[in-house]
Amino acid sequence: MNIKFEEREELKEKIKDVNNLGFGQYFTDYMFLMNYDEDTGWHDARIVPYDNISLPPSAMCLHYGQTIFEGLKAYRNGDKVFLFRPDENFKRMNRSNDRLCIPPIDEEFMVEALKKLIDLERDWIPDSKEASLYIRPFVIAIDPKLGVHPSGSYLLMIILSPSGPYYKDGLAPIKIYVEDKYVRTVKGGLGTAKAGGNYAASLKSQVEAEEKGFSQVLWIDGVNRKYIEEVGSMNIFFVTEDEIMTPELSGSILPGITRKSIIELLKSEGKKVVERRISIEEILTLHKEGKLLEIFGTGTAAVISPVGELFYEGTEIIVNNGEIGEISNYLYNELTDIQWGRKKGPEGWQVEV
Repeated sequence: MNIKFEEREELKEKIKDVNNLGFGQYFTDYMFLMNYDEDTGWHDARIVPYDNISLPPSAMCLHYGQTIFEGLKAYRNGDKVFLFRPDENFKRMNRSNDRLCIPPIDEEFMVEALKKLIDLERDWIPDSKEASLYIRPFVIAIDPKLGVHPSGSYLLMIILSPSGPYYKDGLAPIKIYVEDKYVRTVKGGLGTAKAGGNYAASLKSQVEAEEKGFSQVLWIDGVNRKYIEEVGSMNIFFVTEDEIMTPELSGSILPGITRKSIIELLKSEGKKVVERRISIEEILTLHKEGKLLEIFGTGTAAVISPVGELFYEGTEIIVNNGEIGEISNYLYNELTDIQWGRKKGPEGWQVEV
């Protein structure tokens, strides 16, 4: 499939202060679009000036939530630009598509289309050790019909946003509230898909947690109300003297690409990594016995996010005196060195644009 290109009449002024970029506030000159309809399939791939889009009020995405998205980054190291395992993002995108009855995309084509878009916008990638270009591919249902059934037409888009360092003052532990009232998803629901509805379901908890002084919410399962699942924007790991544990992908947890990469890195170095059901009571016991050494989250935005405190039903769990643990710090440096091309990673992890 050819990709058409529509040039802007005038380019935007680039953002110079990378320390005040924030996240998702500024957008580049161009975006990628591609349409789907039942007769033609995916077609009309194009790179066009970033602009508003027009949808009828009856567009199905606005009523029934048939939307999915992905998130990844482009990293600059001098004159070189790298993507980190983009094939994994488009594989996961297709798993989300399948769950929401959206037609599959050609994963190899999407990687090449993304590389073309990034190459065009490479001047937007911040030239800073910790800043990057955030990439948001997404699909929305656009049939102008009311009725609860899959759409027959879709719009796929990729937009780009230069983003500053996640930690402005350096890597720092966060405080997490363990949710004991609301439920985000259950096995058989949308938890394994990167769907907009998952994040809508998390907003109430996130707002209440922030009001209490916590930056993130840790979800426990919606059936037994005791097994740990994931943080709102991250998967989670627990470090003891004997092993590094993370909740198994039980059907209600998003299979994070950073999670997968961290597990592969740890195993390649001979560390014992266990994926299984982990109850919040087990974590409380490990902490009480002095066996809980570290907690950290993994995700695209923060890469590694050390956890200094968990709060559950009135109990504070202070981890490693609220300081960054040795493994968390090592993994952050190791993975970011690979992502920015400062160090060679496993085969296929670094994709140069």
